[in-house]
Amino acid sequence: MAGDTPVRYSDGGKGTQVVLLLHGYLESIEVWEEFAGMLGRNYRVICVDLPGHGFSDWGGRSVIGIDYMADTVAEVLRIAEVDRCTVAGHSMGGYVALALAENHPERVEGLVLFHSSPNADSPEKAANRLREIELVEAGKKELLARVNPGKGFAEANLRRCADEIEDLAEQVMLTEDDAIAAVLRGMAERPDRNEAMRRFGIPELMIFGRGDNYIPVAAAQAMIEAQPQARAAWLDNSGHMGFVEQPDESLAILSDFLATIPQQ
Repeated sequence: MAGDTPVRYSDGGKGTQVVLLLHGYLESIEVWEEFAGMLGRNYRVICVDLPGHGFSDWGGRSVIGIDYMADTVAEVLRIAEVDRCTVAGHSMGGYVALALAENHPERVEGLVLFHSSPNADSPEKAANRLREIELVEAGKKELLARVNPGKGFAEANLRRCADEIEDLAEQVMLTEDDAIAAVLRGMAERPDRNEAMRRFGIPELMIFGRGDNYIPVAAAQAMIEAQPQARAAWLDNSGHMGFVEQPDESLAILSDFLATIPQQ
């Protein structure tokens, strides 16, 4: 239990430096399996099923807020006896990573946004989330399973990553309808954290894919310009799932960043 929320997490790897991996929307800790194994050769790696995902509960909330997710993750770190860690969040997991750094700064020594953003939803994005809620509430979740997973990959990687796309589609179908709607409301309501990110005063890294269908190159460039204190890295042959599409390159970028974080 993390607070009042039953949560599944994994804790493995070698080393004293801790990396916390937070998955994205309609994913679970399984999405990190290969990458966490690679990273765990040199680091202690913790992965968490965020509330409403995988095998973690959400207490039947109508809104699964990003700050609530971050508070739950902070409790997992307490249970795992982790004082400080580098948190790497993929997509929605990046929103949670930002909230963790803002609300529990004593726990975070480094921040990585993996295909993610400190921006709040634009009106268009919020409207898209509401449309997804309507689909789910109309019993049409299979449409999300059919479209969303493949959209996360660069077109050139679709055939090579077919098994991974199928696994993600299955995860969508396994996620409870009420949880999907509650997560979508939470993402739509999250605040802009650009100013907070500039104030954190910790090492920060943003990783983008040049073939990302969710964060186009121009949008990524604007984020890089808005966060001059953060490192930025590009995966030239990836979409929104770089740690799956280019795991070796992603590991090299992240390992290089982790080497810059002072350890007490």
